[in-house]
Amino acid sequence: MSFGDPNNPYGQQPGQPPQQPQGQPGYGYPQQAPQGVPQQGYGYPQQPGQQPGQPYGAYPQQPGTLQANNGYINVPVLGTVQVATMGRRLGARAIDAVAIGVVYGIFSAIGLAGAAGFAESAENCGSSLDPGYNACIEDASAGIIATMFGSILIFGLITLLYEWLMIAFLGATLGKMAVGLKVIKENTGQNPGIGGGFIRWIIPMVGAFLCGIGQILVYLSPFFDNSGKLQGWHDRAAGTLVVKK
Repeated sequence: MSFGDPNNPYGQQPGQPPQQPQGQPGYGYPQQAPQGVPQQGYGYPQQPGQQPGQPYGAYPQQPGTLQANNGYINVPVLGTVQVATMGRRLGARAIDAVAIGVVYGIFSAIGLAGAAGFAESAENCGSSLDPGYNACIEDASAGIIATMFGSILIFGLITLLYEWLMIAFLGATLGKMAVGLKVIKENTGQNPGIGGGFIRWIIPMVGAFLCGIGQILVYLSPFFDNSGKLQGWHDRAAGTLVVKK
């Protein structure tokens, strides 16, 4: 009768793997889950809403959330986009100023030519003793004033349509297109539309009545935005952002 090796309490034969009693957990080996039950992974549990592969503690960024210190922001529909730098924005504004300046020069020349024509008519009104002299001078003066104010009005209308409608429907003027910028609604990621485009245009124009100083301050106001979004006063009023395309 063999009593076995005292160092081998389970009576296994040499060379065989140790057997563990049924119903007891093993030591040093991961336990297999019963069939049909998903096996739990190692590490920290996945958080609700966390995407696969995201590090623990990293929740998905919500729309409108500015990522820390890197100039990127999450916008609905567009996803993560880069906020436009002030250098690009001022460059776009300079290009727009040149384009508008060309239009202004054309209409100024037309206005001056018209005014010169009426001034020449005034010279041909004859002598002040003539019966129709006063009426001729009045007509010439009214023509000069109408021509000058008409050219200014047309220029202002073109400027309004250029800045307002292009931003409203395209999200960019020629200057912004040239430097790769676009104006979008912060809460939708879409073009600003008629209302947003008009609000964004009218605020600098109101500032222009203060000898132009107010307009300059509006265009420089993104420097004063401590949110990191570089929104100017006109952007905040219209709910818009300027981003890189």
